[in-house]
Amino acid sequence: MFEAGPAEGKKPPRRAAAADKTFRAFDPHQVLLLPPSLDDWLPEDHLARFVADLVDEVLDLGPILADYTEKRGYPPYHPRLMVRLLIYGYITGIRSSRAIERKCVDDVAFRFLAAGQAPDFRSIARFRRRHLDALADLFLQSLRLAMT
Repeated sequence: MFEAGPAEGKKPPRRAAAADKTFRAFDPHQVLLLPPSLDDWLPEDHLARFVADLVDEVLDLGPILADYTEKRGYPPYHPRLMVRLLIYGYITGIRSSRAIERKCVDDVAFRFLAAGQAPDFRSIARFRRRHLDALADLFLQSLRLAMT
C-alpha cells in the first residue's frame, strides 16, 4: 500500500515493547447491542436543539401541511424534518441542497434534526422550491422570535 524507498544509513535500535501495559478496548468492527441515540450525541445547549424546538413547537407549518392533499405516490419526507434542515442550514451558512444532503450523513447536528434520515438533494431542492413563499414566512417568524 505504501511505497518505501531504499534504506539509508543504519536503523536505530528497537526498544522492546512494554508487555505489562494494558490499553483501552479498540474494535472498529464492534457490533452495538442497542442502537445509538442521536439525542445522546448532541449537547443539551446545542443550536440544533433550539431549531428542533422552534420548528416542532413554535412555528406554524399549517400552510405547508395544507399543500399535501394527494394520497397517491411515495410518501414524502415530513415537512418538519425539511424545515428543520433548511433553517439550521441557513443559520450555519449551508444553503446548498447537496451540502445539506452530505451533512445529513456526516454531521451529528444535521443527523439529529433529520432523525437519522438523509433526504437526497433533489428532495430538499424540490421542497424548497415548492414551498418558497411559506418558507419565507417561517424565516420571518424565526427572526421575529429571535429579536424578542
